[in-house]
Amino acid sequence: MLRHGILGLINNGAKTGYEIMTVFRDSLHHFWAAQTSQIYRELRTMERLGWITQTRVPQSGRPDKNVFSITPSGHEELLRWLRDPDMPLKFNNPFLMKTFFMGELPPEENLAFFRAFRDIAVFPDGGKQAALNADMYRQAMDHPEKAIYWKLTIEFGRMYEKMQREWCEYCIHTLEDFQRIMESKKEEEKES
Repeated sequence: MLRHGILGLINNGAKTGYEIMTVFRDSLHHFWAAQTSQIYRELRTMERLGWITQTRVPQSGRPDKNVFSITPSGHEELLRWLRDPDMPLKFNNPFLMKTFFMGELPPEENLAFFRAFRDIAVFPDGGKQAALNADMYRQAMDHPEKAIYWKLTIEFGRMYEKMQREWCEYCIHTLEDFQRIMESKKEEEKES
């Protein structure tokens, strides 16, 4: 998947590895994590597969830079991947796996956990910076009409983040209600 994401970025215009990392940081990292070493490993693989070419561009007073461009077979691969209907809807979510077993911990710890997670924001500014980045890249692209899909993914991220906060609120209220019920039962037992 990372390979095809990088291929899509290069398809929008030739880029250096640094430029690919910058675009990743400014846009794709909201939904796909990638380390610099992973990106360069994928670039080497895509070059071996013949999907991209690398051109060394001399610079005066600075090290030469390597610019990656998509090849016709790379563009064909990108289109094949985009048309592939096999999109796994199942996913591994360590957060949900942890939640499933949290009954082993005291409710106070779990409440603190959900409160902290509720307050973590991928889009601390409501997605404004991500939208500005998308607009900036739209203006720099050869085909700016394609940038509408960037805005669609940003909106998905904003809605997903909202859903996570609402779910955390639900978990917090459920656990607080459960604590009240348990405390009430303890009081009833003491009185009997």
